[in-house]
Amino acid sequence: MSPSAPGSVPDLRRRDLTLDLARVLCVLFVIIVHLLQVGIGVGPDGSLVTSRPAEQEPWFNAATWVGQIMPLFFVVGGFASAAGWSSWRARGGDATGFIRSRTLRLAQPALPVFVFFAIVLATAALAQLAPDVVAAAAVGAGSPLWFLAAYLLCQALVPVMVGLHERAPRRTLLVLAIGVIVVDAVRFTTGVTEIGLVNLLLVWPLVQQLGFWYRDGWFDRRHPVSLLAIAAACYALLWPLTTWGPYSASMLGNLNPPTLPLVVLGLAQACLLRLARPALGQLMEWRPVRAFIFVMGTRLMTVYLWHLPVILIVSGATLLIPGAAPAPSSPAWWWSRPVMFVVVLGAVLALSLLIVRWEAIGDIGPAPSATVVAVAWVCAFVPPFVVMQWFLDLGSAVSGAILLTVAVVLLRRRGRSAHEPSPESRSVVSES
Repeated sequence: MSPSAPGSVPDLRRRDLTLDLARVLCVLFVIIVHLLQVGIGVGPDGSLVTSRPAEQEPWFNAATWVGQIMPLFFVVGGFASAAGWSSWRARGGDATGFIRSRTLRLAQPALPVFVFFAIVLATAALAQLAPDVVAAAAVGAGSPLWFLAAYLLCQALVPVMVGLHERAPRRTLLVLAIGVIVVDAVRFTTGVTEIGLVNLLLVWPLVQQLGFWYRDGWFDRRHPVSLLAIAAACYALLWPLTTWGPYSASMLGNLNPPTLPLVVLGLAQACLLRLARPALGQLMEWRPVRAFIFVMGTRLMTVYLWHLPVILIVSGATLLIPGAAPAPSSPAWWWSRPVMFVVVLGAVLALSLLIVRWEAIGDIGPAPSATVVAVAWVCAFVPPFVVMQWFLDLGSAVSGAILLTVAVVLLRRRGRSAHEPSPESRSVVSES
Protein backbone atom coordinates (compact mmCIF):
# COMPACT_ATOMS: atom_id res chain seq x y z
CA MET A 1 0.00 0.00 0.00
CA SER A 2 2.16 2.79 -1.22
CA PRO A 3 1.77 6.13 0.50
CA SER A 4 0.64 9.05 -1.55
CA ALA A 5 2.12 12.51 -1.65
CA PRO A 6 0.64 15.05 0.76
CA GLY A 7 -2.63 16.37 -0.49
CA SER A 8 -2.73 14.08 -3.49
CA VAL A 9 -5.33 11.54 -4.47
CA PRO A 10 -4.14 8.00 -3.71
CA ASP A 11 -3.13 5.97 -6.75
CA LEU A 12 -5.65 3.17 -6.28
CA ARG A 13 -4.07 1.13 -9.05
CA ARG A 14 -1.02 0.57 -6.84
CA ARG A 15 -2.97 -0.34 -3.70
CA ASP A 16 -4.37 -3.64 -2.56
CA LEU A 17 -7.74 -2.28 -1.47
CA THR A 18 -8.68 -5.63 0.06
CA LEU A 19 -6.14 -4.96 2.82
CA ASP A 20 -7.73 -1.58 3.51
CA LEU A 21 -11.06 -3.35 3.84
CA ALA A 22 -9.58 -6.10 6.03
CA ARG A 23 -8.03 -3.60 8.41
CA VAL A 24 -11.26 -1.65 8.84
CA LEU A 25 -13.26 -4.86 9.29
CA CYS A 26 -10.82 -5.91 12.02
CA VAL A 27 -11.46 -2.73 13.99
CA LEU A 28 -15.23 -2.96 13.47
CA PHE A 29 -15.10 -6.53 14.70
CA VAL A 30 -13.20 -5.41 17.80
CA ILE A 31 -16.04 -2.99 18.54
CA ILE A 32 -18.59 -5.79 18.18
CA VAL A 33 -16.61 -8.06 20.50
CA HIS A 34 -16.35 -5.37 23.16
CA LEU A 35 -20.06 -4.60 22.89
CA LEU A 36 -20.68 -8.24 23.78
CA GLN A 37 -18.26 -8.08 26.69
CA VAL A 38 -19.43 -4.87 28.39
CA GLY A 39 -22.49 -5.22 30.61
CA ILE A 40 -23.58 -2.35 32.84
CA GLY A 41 -26.70 -2.74 34.94
CA VAL A 42 -28.29 -1.79 38.22
CA GLY A 43 -28.03 -4.11 41.22
CA PRO A 44 -30.80 -4.88 43.73
CA ASP A 45 -29.55 -2.08 45.98
CA GLY A 46 -29.59 0.44 43.15
CA SER A 47 -25.81 0.46 42.65
CA LEU A 48 -24.10 0.05 39.28
CA VAL A 49 -22.98 -3.48 38.48
CA THR A 50 -20.52 -4.37 35.71
CA SER A 51 -20.26 -7.76 34.03
CA ARG A 52 -18.82 -9.48 30.95
CA PRO A 53 -21.84 -11.25 29.44
CA ALA A 54 -20.16 -12.94 26.49
CA GLU A 55 -17.54 -14.57 28.69
CA GLN A 56 -20.28 -16.20 30.74
CA GLU A 57 -21.61 -18.08 27.72
CA PRO A 58 -20.55 -21.72 27.08
CA TRP A 59 -19.68 -20.91 23.47
CA PHE A 60 -17.30 -18.06 24.33
CA ASN A 61 -13.98 -19.97 24.13
CA ALA A 62 -14.85 -21.49 20.76
CA ALA A 63 -16.01 -18.11 19.47
CA THR A 64 -12.61 -16.57 20.23
CA TRP A 65 -11.03 -18.89 17.67
CA VAL A 66 -12.91 -16.81 15.11
CA GLY A 67 -13.33 -13.56 17.00
CA GLN A 68 -9.69 -13.03 17.96
CA ILE A 69 -8.64 -11.15 14.85
CA MET A 70 -5.65 -9.21 16.19
CA PRO A 71 -3.15 -11.61 14.53
CA LEU A 72 -4.73 -10.69 11.19
CA PHE A 73 -4.25 -7.02 12.04
CA PHE A 74 -0.52 -7.65 12.49
CA VAL A 75 -0.37 -9.62 9.23
CA VAL A 76 -1.94 -6.73 7.34
CA GLY A 77 0.23 -4.29 9.27
CA GLY A 78 3.30 -6.25 8.24
CA PHE A 79 2.35 -5.86 4.60
CA ALA A 80 1.87 -2.11 5.03
CA SER A 81 5.05 -1.69 7.07
CA ALA A 82 7.20 -3.51 4.52
CA ALA A 83 5.71 -1.38 1.75
CA GLY A 84 6.27 1.79 3.76
CA TRP A 85 9.89 0.90 4.57
CA SER A 86 10.58 0.09 0.91
CA SER A 87 9.14 3.46 -0.15
CA TRP A 88 11.08 5.25 2.58
CA ARG A 89 14.38 3.70 1.52
CA ALA A 90 13.67 4.47 -2.14
CA ARG A 91 13.47 8.15 -1.22
CA GLY A 92 16.75 8.07 0.67
CA GLY A 93 15.39 7.73 4.20
CA ASP A 94 17.08 5.88 7.03
CA ALA A 95 15.84 3.72 9.90
CA THR A 96 15.88 6.57 12.41
CA GLY A 97 13.53 8.70 10.33
CA PHE A 98 11.25 5.77 9.61
CA ILE A 99 10.95 4.74 13.27
CA ARG A 100 10.40 8.37 14.25
CA SER A 101 7.54 8.71 11.78
CA ARG A 102 5.89 5.43 12.78
CA THR A 103 6.25 6.10 16.50
CA LEU A 104 4.69 9.53 16.12
CA ARG A 105 1.76 8.00 14.24
CA LEU A 106 1.00 5.94 17.35
CA ALA A 107 2.04 8.28 20.14
CA GLN A 108 0.22 11.36 18.90
CA PRO A 109 -3.29 9.81 18.72
CA ALA A 110 -2.69 8.09 22.07
CA LEU A 111 -1.86 11.34 23.90
CA PRO A 112 -5.43 12.77 24.04
CA VAL A 113 -6.71 9.37 25.18
CA PHE A 114 -4.41 9.33 28.20
CA VAL A 115 -5.21 12.97 28.95
CA PHE A 116 -8.92 12.13 28.86
CA PHE A 117 -8.46 9.18 31.21
CA ALA A 118 -6.37 11.28 33.59
CA ILE A 119 -9.05 13.97 33.77
CA VAL A 120 -11.94 11.53 34.16
CA LEU A 121 -10.25 9.38 36.80
CA ALA A 122 -9.07 12.43 38.75
CA THR A 123 -12.60 13.83 38.69
CA ALA A 124 -14.01 10.48 39.82
CA ALA A 125 -11.53 10.37 42.71
CA LEU A 126 -12.35 13.92 43.81
CA ALA A 127 -16.08 13.19 43.58
CA GLN A 128 -15.55 9.99 45.58
CA LEU A 129 -17.52 7.89 43.12
CA ALA A 130 -17.86 4.16 43.77
CA PRO A 131 -14.22 2.99 43.58
CA ASP A 132 -15.09 -0.56 42.48
CA VAL A 133 -17.19 0.63 39.55
CA VAL A 134 -14.64 3.27 38.54
CA ALA A 135 -11.81 0.73 38.70
CA ALA A 136 -13.76 -1.80 36.63
CA ALA A 137 -14.63 0.85 34.05
CA ALA A 138 -11.02 2.03 33.88
CA VAL A 139 -9.70 -1.51 33.40
CA GLY A 140 -12.21 -2.12 30.62
CA ALA A 141 -11.68 1.22 28.88
CA GLY A 142 -7.91 0.82 28.93
CA SER A 143 -7.80 -2.78 27.74
CA PRO A 144 -7.24 -2.00 24.02
CA LEU A 145 -4.10 0.01 24.83
CA TRP A 146 -1.95 -3.14 24.89
CA PHE A 147 -1.97 -2.92 21.11
CA LEU A 148 0.07 0.29 21.18
CA ALA A 149 2.89 -1.40 23.10
CA ALA A 150 2.96 -4.43 20.80
CA TYR A 151 2.73 -2.40 17.61
CA LEU A 152 5.37 0.11 18.72
CA LEU A 153 7.75 -2.83 19.16
CA CYS A 154 6.91 -4.20 15.73
CA GLN A 155 7.31 -0.82 14.04
CA ALA A 156 10.69 -0.21 15.66
CA LEU A 157 11.85 -3.62 14.40
CA VAL A 158 10.63 -3.19 10.81
CA PRO A 159 13.98 -2.10 9.29
CA VAL A 160 15.80 -5.00 10.95
CA MET A 161 13.11 -7.61 10.31
CA VAL A 162 12.67 -6.64 6.65
CA GLY A 163 16.44 -6.96 6.24
CA LEU A 164 16.37 -10.43 7.78
CA HIS A 165 13.41 -11.35 5.60
CA GLU A 166 15.26 -10.25 2.46
CA ARG A 167 18.37 -12.24 3.37
CA ALA A 168 16.94 -15.37 4.99
CA PRO A 169 13.13 -15.43 5.06
CA ARG A 170 12.69 -19.09 6.06
CA ARG A 171 15.44 -19.04 8.65
CA THR A 172 13.99 -15.90 10.21
CA LEU A 173 10.58 -17.52 10.60
CA LEU A 174 12.15 -20.66 12.03
CA VAL A 175 14.30 -18.84 14.59
CA LEU A 176 11.38 -16.69 15.74
CA ALA A 177 9.09 -19.72 16.00
CA ILE A 178 11.67 -21.67 18.04
CA GLY A 179 12.09 -18.63 20.27
CA VAL A 180 8.33 -18.45 20.89
CA ILE A 181 8.19 -22.14 21.81
CA VAL A 182 11.19 -21.89 24.14
CA VAL A 183 9.79 -18.85 25.96
CA ASP A 184 6.41 -20.54 26.37
CA ALA A 185 8.08 -23.71 27.64
CA VAL A 186 10.11 -21.83 30.24
CA ARG A 187 7.10 -19.76 31.28
CA PHE A 188 4.74 -22.66 31.81
CA THR A 189 7.41 -24.91 33.33
CA THR A 190 8.44 -22.34 35.92
CA GLY A 191 4.99 -20.87 36.43
CA VAL A 192 6.43 -17.35 36.11
CA THR A 193 3.96 -15.58 33.85
CA GLU A 194 6.20 -12.54 33.43
CA ILE A 195 8.70 -14.63 31.44
CA GLY A 196 6.08 -14.64 28.70
CA LEU A 197 6.67 -10.92 28.17
CA VAL A 198 9.75 -11.88 26.15
CA ASN A 199 7.30 -13.09 23.53
CA LEU A 200 6.29 -9.51 22.86
CA LEU A 201 9.58 -9.45 20.96
CA LEU A 202 8.87 -12.74 19.20
CA VAL A 203 5.16 -13.50 18.69
CA TRP A 204 4.00 -10.24 17.11
CA PRO A 205 7.15 -9.73 15.00
CA LEU A 206 6.71 -13.33 13.80
CA VAL A 207 3.10 -12.65 12.81
CA GLN A 208 4.27 -9.42 11.18
CA GLN A 209 6.76 -11.46 9.13
CA LEU A 210 3.78 -13.31 7.65
CA GLY A 211 2.69 -9.94 6.30
CA PHE A 212 6.06 -9.63 4.58
CA TRP A 213 5.48 -13.02 2.96
CA TYR A 214 2.00 -11.90 1.94
CA ARG A 215 3.48 -8.84 0.23
CA ASP A 216 6.07 -11.01 -1.54
CA GLY A 217 3.25 -13.02 -3.12
CA TRP A 218 3.86 -16.32 -1.33
CA PHE A 219 0.18 -16.70 -0.51
CA ASP A 220 -0.74 -15.64 -4.06
CA ARG A 221 1.29 -18.51 -5.44
CA ARG A 222 -0.49 -21.11 -3.33
CA HIS A 223 -3.47 -22.96 -4.79
CA PRO A 224 -6.75 -22.18 -2.97
CA VAL A 225 -6.97 -25.81 -1.87
CA SER A 226 -3.50 -25.54 -0.34
CA LEU A 227 -4.43 -22.36 1.49
CA LEU A 228 -7.58 -23.97 2.81
CA ALA A 229 -5.61 -27.03 3.91
CA ILE A 230 -3.04 -24.88 5.74
CA ALA A 231 -5.79 -22.93 7.51
CA ALA A 232 -7.58 -26.15 8.47
CA ALA A 233 -4.32 -27.65 9.75
CA CYS A 234 -3.70 -24.56 11.86
CA TYR A 235 -7.12 -24.75 13.49
CA ALA A 236 -6.65 -28.49 13.99
CA LEU A 237 -3.33 -27.78 15.73
CA LEU A 238 -5.02 -25.37 18.12
CA TRP A 239 -7.07 -28.23 19.53
CA PRO A 240 -4.18 -30.29 21.03
CA LEU A 241 -2.34 -27.10 22.02
CA THR A 242 -5.29 -25.96 24.12
CA THR A 243 -6.59 -29.39 25.19
CA TRP A 244 -3.39 -31.20 26.18
CA GLY A 245 -1.00 -28.29 26.08
CA PRO A 246 -0.67 -25.47 28.62
CA TYR A 247 -2.52 -22.91 26.55
CA SER A 248 -5.88 -21.33 27.28
CA ALA A 249 -8.83 -22.54 25.22
CA SER A 250 -9.75 -18.87 24.85
CA MET A 251 -7.65 -16.97 22.36
CA LEU A 252 -8.16 -13.91 24.56
CA GLY A 253 -6.47 -15.84 27.34
CA ASN A 254 -3.44 -16.27 25.07
CA LEU A 255 -3.16 -12.57 24.32
CA ASN A 256 -1.12 -11.01 27.12
CA PRO A 257 1.55 -12.26 27.29
CA PRO A 258 1.22 -13.53 23.73
CA THR A 259 1.71 -17.22 23.07
CA LEU A 260 2.23 -19.74 20.26
CA PRO A 261 -1.51 -20.22 19.46
CA LEU A 262 -1.66 -16.61 18.22
CA VAL A 263 1.05 -17.39 15.67
CA VAL A 264 -0.87 -20.45 14.50
CA LEU A 265 -4.04 -18.38 14.33
CA GLY A 266 -2.21 -15.65 12.39
CA LEU A 267 -1.10 -18.11 9.70
CA ALA A 268 -4.64 -19.46 9.37
CA GLN A 269 -6.05 -15.95 9.08
CA ALA A 270 -3.47 -14.97 6.46
CA CYS A 271 -4.54 -17.96 4.34
CA LEU A 272 -8.23 -17.13 4.78
CA LEU A 273 -7.58 -13.50 3.90
CA ARG A 274 -6.01 -14.56 0.60
CA LEU A 275 -8.93 -16.91 -0.08
CA ALA A 276 -11.38 -14.08 0.59
CA ARG A 277 -9.48 -11.62 -1.58
CA PRO A 278 -11.69 -11.99 -4.69
CA ALA A 279 -14.86 -11.40 -2.67
CA LEU A 280 -13.29 -8.49 -0.79
CA GLY A 281 -12.13 -7.03 -4.08
CA GLN A 282 -15.67 -7.12 -5.45
CA LEU A 283 -16.92 -5.37 -2.32
CA MET A 284 -14.37 -2.60 -2.79
CA GLU A 285 -15.62 -2.03 -6.32
CA TRP A 286 -18.91 -0.85 -4.81
CA ARG A 287 -18.57 2.89 -4.31
CA PRO A 288 -20.51 3.17 -1.03
CA VAL A 289 -18.31 0.50 0.54
CA ARG A 290 -15.15 2.13 -0.76
CA ALA A 291 -16.25 5.54 0.51
CA PHE A 292 -17.01 4.13 3.96
CA ILE A 293 -13.65 2.32 4.12
CA PHE A 294 -11.78 5.47 3.11
CA VAL A 295 -13.61 7.56 5.73
CA MET A 296 -12.92 4.97 8.40
CA GLY A 297 -9.33 4.61 7.23
CA THR A 298 -8.49 8.24 7.80
CA ARG A 299 -9.42 7.91 11.48
CA LEU A 300 -8.85 4.25 12.25
CA MET A 301 -6.59 4.75 15.27
CA THR A 302 -9.08 7.25 16.68
CA VAL A 303 -11.91 4.75 16.31
CA TYR A 304 -9.84 1.98 17.88
CA LEU A 305 -8.57 4.01 20.83
CA TRP A 306 -11.86 5.70 21.68
CA HIS A 307 -14.50 3.05 21.03
CA LEU A 308 -14.43 1.50 24.52
CA PRO A 309 -14.75 4.81 26.41
CA VAL A 310 -17.66 5.63 24.10
CA ILE A 311 -19.24 2.21 24.76
CA LEU A 312 -19.06 2.87 28.50
CA ILE A 313 -20.47 6.38 28.15
CA VAL A 314 -23.35 5.27 25.91
CA SER A 315 -24.09 2.29 28.17
CA GLY A 316 -24.17 4.58 31.18
CA ALA A 317 -26.43 7.05 29.38
CA THR A 318 -28.97 4.33 28.59
CA LEU A 319 -29.40 3.74 32.32
CA LEU A 320 -30.87 7.23 32.58
CA ILE A 321 -33.54 6.45 29.96
CA PRO A 322 -36.43 4.29 31.23
CA GLY A 323 -36.52 0.98 29.36
CA ALA A 324 -33.37 1.72 27.32
CA ALA A 325 -31.04 -0.46 29.37
CA PRO A 326 -32.08 -4.13 29.47
CA ALA A 327 -30.41 -6.32 32.06
CA PRO A 328 -27.05 -7.62 30.80
CA SER A 329 -27.21 -11.19 29.44
CA SER A 330 -30.99 -11.01 29.05
CA PRO A 331 -32.52 -11.75 25.63
CA ALA A 332 -33.43 -8.09 25.27
CA TRP A 333 -29.81 -7.12 25.98
CA TRP A 334 -28.53 -9.42 23.25
CA TRP A 335 -31.08 -8.06 20.77
CA SER A 336 -30.01 -4.50 21.65
CA ARG A 337 -26.40 -5.09 20.53
CA PRO A 338 -26.93 -4.22 16.82
CA VAL A 339 -28.58 -0.95 17.79
CA MET A 340 -25.77 -0.23 20.24
CA PHE A 341 -23.22 -0.93 17.49
CA VAL A 342 -24.77 1.69 15.21
CA VAL A 343 -25.04 4.22 18.05
CA VAL A 344 -21.47 3.66 19.26
CA LEU A 345 -19.97 3.77 15.77
CA GLY A 346 -21.89 6.96 15.01
CA ALA A 347 -20.74 8.51 18.28
CA VAL A 348 -17.10 7.57 17.68
CA LEU A 349 -17.18 8.98 14.15
CA ALA A 350 -18.74 12.18 15.47
CA LEU A 351 -16.04 12.39 18.14
CA SER A 352 -13.41 11.81 15.48
CA LEU A 353 -14.39 15.08 13.81
CA LEU A 354 -12.87 16.83 16.82
CA ILE A 355 -9.78 14.71 17.43
CA VAL A 356 -8.88 13.05 14.12
CA ARG A 357 -6.33 15.81 13.57
CA TRP A 358 -4.14 13.96 16.08
CA GLU A 359 -3.69 11.21 13.49
CA ALA A 360 -2.18 13.62 10.96
CA ILE A 361 1.50 14.25 11.63
CA GLY A 362 2.03 16.61 8.69
CA ASP A 363 5.47 17.69 7.49
CA ILE A 364 7.76 17.18 10.48
CA GLY A 365 11.03 17.76 8.64
CA PRO A 366 14.34 15.97 9.19
CA ALA A 367 14.53 13.54 12.09
CA PRO A 368 16.43 14.40 15.26
CA SER A 369 19.29 12.18 16.38
CA ALA A 370 18.87 8.46 16.90
CA THR A 371 19.27 9.01 20.65
CA VAL A 372 16.39 11.47 20.76
CA VAL A 373 14.18 9.12 18.74
CA ALA A 374 15.11 6.21 21.02
CA VAL A 375 14.22 8.20 24.16
CA ALA A 376 10.94 9.28 22.56
CA TRP A 377 10.14 5.70 21.61
CA VAL A 378 10.66 4.55 25.20
CA CYS A 379 8.42 7.38 26.45
CA ALA A 380 5.73 6.26 23.99
CA PHE A 381 6.12 2.56 24.80
CA VAL A 382 6.03 2.70 28.60
CA PRO A 383 2.44 4.01 29.10
CA PRO A 384 0.61 1.31 27.11
CA PHE A 385 2.97 -1.36 28.46
CA VAL A 386 2.18 -0.31 32.04
CA VAL A 387 -1.55 -0.43 31.28
CA MET A 388 -1.14 -3.85 29.66
CA GLN A 389 0.62 -5.20 32.75
CA TRP A 390 -1.05 -3.41 35.64
CA PHE A 391 -4.25 -2.01 34.08
CA LEU A 392 -5.39 1.57 33.86
CA ASP A 393 -5.74 3.72 36.95
CA LEU A 394 -5.22 7.37 37.84
CA GLY A 395 -1.46 6.98 38.28
CA SER A 396 -0.88 5.23 34.97
CA ALA A 397 -3.17 7.69 33.17
CA VAL A 398 -1.37 10.77 34.52
CA SER A 399 2.12 9.36 34.03
CA GLY A 400 1.12 8.13 30.58
CA ALA A 401 -0.13 11.57 29.57
CA ILE A 402 3.17 13.11 30.72
CA LEU A 403 5.38 10.56 28.99
CA LEU A 404 3.41 10.71 25.74
CA THR A 405 3.64 14.49 25.78
CA VAL A 406 7.42 14.18 26.07
CA ALA A 407 7.44 11.60 23.27
CA VAL A 408 5.42 13.78 20.89
CA VAL A 409 7.51 16.88 21.62
CA LEU A 410 10.75 14.99 21.04
CA LEU A 411 9.51 13.30 17.88
CA ARG A 412 8.34 16.56 16.38
CA ARG A 413 11.77 18.16 16.85
CA ARG A 414 13.56 18.88 13.61
CA GLY A 415 17.02 17.52 13.08
CA ARG A 416 19.87 19.07 11.16
CA SER A 417 19.98 16.59 8.29
CA ALA A 418 19.90 18.35 4.96
CA HIS A 419 18.36 15.38 3.20
CA GLU A 420 15.48 13.50 4.68
CA PRO A 421 12.36 12.37 2.80
CA SER A 422 9.08 13.74 4.00
CA PRO A 423 7.20 11.17 6.03
CA GLU A 424 4.48 9.36 4.20
CA SER A 425 1.23 11.21 4.26
CA ARG A 426 -1.40 9.31 6.16
CA SER A 427 -2.56 6.60 3.81
CA VAL A 428 -6.22 6.04 3.12
CA VAL A 429 -6.12 3.48 5.89
CA SER A 430 -3.73 4.49 8.65
CA GLU A 431 -0.79 2.13 8.82
CA SER A 432 -0.79 2.50 12.56
